[in-house]
Amino acid sequence: MTVTKNLKERYTSEVVPAMQEKFGYKNIHQVPKLVKIVLNMGVGEASHNSKIAEAIEHQLTKIAGQKAVVTKAKKSIASYKLREGMPVGAMATLRGERMYDFLQKLICVVLPRIRDFRGVSAKSFDGRGNYTLGLKEQALFPEISYEEVDLVKGMNVSVITTAETDDEARELLRLLGMPFKGLNK
Repeated sequence: MTVTKNLKERYTSEVVPAMQEKFGYKNIHQVPKLVKIVLNMGVGEASHNSKIAEAIEHQLTKIAGQKAVVTKAKKSIASYKLREGMPVGAMATLRGERMYDFLQKLICVVLPRIRDFRGVSAKSFDGRGNYTLGLKEQALFPEISYEEVDLVKGMNVSVITTAETDDEARELLRLLGMPFKGLNK
């Protein structure tokens, strides 16, 4: 299944009717929808080197298309030489049009660039209809060039939906084009 038109248009024209038919929703407002996508990069080395924190924030800002926020440690942990308030990563929360654009870029451009890619796990749901995907390197995104990556770091992509069950969320993401292992027809 290819994703050619805008995901938001596709959601209203194809996904909503298919979900109503499969799950028997009487009202279109019962159909699950995307709420937000949260991008998170945790970098433990950033607490000791502020340049790494700045580089990660800059790269995540390029990937997300909006300003990323540096996350700071909430507690001091002596064994990690971590003090409260030290930078430990960066995050960005996408909503609305940027969320749909990012999801389309993730499905059409980023996931196919993964070596030996056969699909994402269909088991990474949290029980409440939210999906989290881990990527091993940030250089998979076209905005990031290999020359500017001094530290290869992974990132988490959490897709938050209004679905009440994992089955509803899985079907929603599958219809939007997410390539799950063994589920796509």
